[in-house]
Amino acid sequence: MELLHTKKYGLVWEDKPEDVEERLRKSLPVLIEDKELALAKGGENAPNHILIEGDNLEALTALTYTHEGKIDVIYIDPPYNTKNKDFVYNDKFVDYEDEYRHSKWLSFMSKRLRIAKRLLSDKGFIFISIDDNEQANLKLLCDDVFGEKNFIASPVRKRRESQANLSKNLSTIHEYVLIYKHCGEHILNKIKANINIKEYKNPDNDPRGVYKTMPCTNKGGTKYSVITPKGKIITDEWRFKKETYEALEKDNRIVFPCGGIGKPRYKLFLYEKESAGVISNSWWDELESNQKGASLLKEVFNGDEVFDNPKPVGLISFIESLSSSTESTILDFFAGSGTTLHATMQLNAVDGGKRQCILVTNNENNICRDVTYERNKRVINGYTTPKGVEVEGLKGNNLRYYRTEFVDRDSSMTNKRKLMAAATELLNIKQDIYKEVHTFGSLKLRSHIARYFAERGKQMLIIYKVEAIEYLVKEIAQMPADTHILIYVFSINNYAMDADFEDVADKVTLCALPAAIYNAYLKVLPKKKAEVAVEESEEKSNEEPLLFPEEDEQ
Repeated sequence: MELLHTKKYGLVWEDKPEDVEERLRKSLPVLIEDKELALAKGGENAPNHILIEGDNLEALTALTYTHEGKIDVIYIDPPYNTKNKDFVYNDKFVDYEDEYRHSKWLSFMSKRLRIAKRLLSDKGFIFISIDDNEQANLKLLCDDVFGEKNFIASPVRKRRESQANLSKNLSTIHEYVLIYKHCGEHILNKIKANINIKEYKNPDNDPRGVYKTMPCTNKGGTKYSVITPKGKIITDEWRFKKETYEALEKDNRIVFPCGGIGKPRYKLFLYEKESAGVISNSWWDELESNQKGASLLKEVFNGDEVFDNPKPVGLISFIESLSSSTESTILDFFAGSGTTLHATMQLNAVDGGKRQCILVTNNENNICRDVTYERNKRVINGYTTPKGVEVEGLKGNNLRYYRTEFVDRDSSMTNKRKLMAAATELLNIKQDIYKEVHTFGSLKLRSHIARYFAERGKQMLIIYKVEAIEYLVKEIAQMPADTHILIYVFSINNYAMDADFEDVADKVTLCALPAAIYNAYLKVLPKKKAEVAVEESEEKSNEEPLLFPEEDEQ
């Protein structure tokens, strides 16, 4: 009844509890790295991409500590809740005839989107693929979560190249991508003009994406001769100096029409137009279809079909080119086959970017290990197609594999120490520092007392035993004046032992653990059962008294 008085407009549904919520009432999620699966040969300056195996609600909770306000682009392809049993809720497929089908889906999405909003940076965007089954509900839900004023568009894309063989019904070959910004006045790469995407093709599968060709000739330009692939010599006035033309030809940016005898034209890629501040309209029918995505995935796995209906790299690359900079952090918490990371690495290769990608997926049917990870491992290392073509790896990338594990949520001293010990890898992710050094100054460190990480000019010290502070401070005092070290100290409260570091205060930034993790998690964790019981009791005591008190029974 209260909801009827307070809710003026929007969705109302019956919340359906998830098993994962019950786990989170008792346990805190942490991320533990499987170091045997780490691919870290890209070099110290390569982006560190993260793959998390686990329920995405648990992983998002952990990311609340490591990445709140730091994600620039979120792309997700959630279950569409179709009659084909694509949506699993509490380890059971949701049947098309389930009368709570939509309520379960909305409960599921709402919890995840509300955390996703916390993760977005002020300039961040979220893109969500969806079809007709839940598009209307998702639009209302996102209006509530992100704010209707932050809705940008709902472009339509072609998911199939051709219609299904249906004799009577309409064949649905489209779906939608809902786009919201987090806040502020930011728009997608400063819209200056519209592009007609239909002009952009990719007939030779250029890894840089779709392009259109432009004439190389220009009246009044530099005059010289070029030779076509068929041996024809063409002398004309050109818009480029000869050295520039030769560089374009070497870079596979010159196209010869008419079977190789026509005047050369140069490739103008869509991503180049977008980087100049121009974006497309909302009709995305020329972007790659899911069939193209399936074809590429099959090539990566040397002919094996390992995943149904993967999203195409071209779609994600296009989305990232609209919304990201070369230094952006990108998140996909319905990672599926891992297209988002593949697209991120490919776009980085094209424009020299250092975008970092975080993927989250469960490991149902070993999808995380055998598909998501294996796909991107092959993309990094290189692979051979079924036709024997060797595809060079995108080697300037690192990939780290994590699993969600748990620490008891009760804040006893024992559990605080367990959380502190398990927090190291969260801190690696948070600060993007992974290289461990086993000495600190003249001290040889024992891992249960303190650990030290340093790379790319950044330093992080984690102190598990406060008794070691005195000795560590002496080492810091002898370091150069411009030294800066981020220090995490175990503490039973929020006090980070500031007084102990007073003599080196100008060289350190202090943080008390595990309090910082508790504080971040409490923003999103479901309440403990005891807390819920207390709230319900308080609500009941605040109810209005009966209009006529009941008389005692005679």
